[in-house]
Amino acid sequence: MKHGRVVPNFINQALRGNPITVYGDGTQTRSFIYVDDLIRGLRRLIETSYHLPINLGNPTEITVLEFAERILRLTGSLSSIEFHPLPQDDPRVRRPDISRARHVLNWQPVVSLEEGLNKTIQYFKHRLSNDTPPAYQEAL
Repeated sequence: MKHGRVVPNFINQALRGNPITVYGDGTQTRSFIYVDDLIRGLRRLIETSYHLPINLGNPTEITVLEFAERILRLTGSLSSIEFHPLPQDDPRVRRPDISRARHVLNWQPVVSLEEGLNKTIQYFKHRLSNDTPPAYQEAL
């Protein structure tokens, strides 16, 4: 099973009016980080001499079902949610411990899930309509 594709999958399904595919009952949790936050964290890490592993991510969890419902709300889609069997290798929880990043890098994510999703949905809307995607705005 390929992981990490729930964001583009759910957004594309919602924008196209297709059912949103949720595996299992949707109670498994995920955490999401917007790319600008990740780049800020990587930049801070590169600028240090710290040599041990550091988790960069967002410790705020949301269930997959709640995430699907949020995508539907933000896109205004009338798509349904379709449940499929949960693959055996699907993790129940994904939540990074960023305490070391907070301490060593003085870093934590600042872009809310809602803000990041709105930007991402706009990108996919433009992509689906064959328009030029919104310009990248450097947030560093």
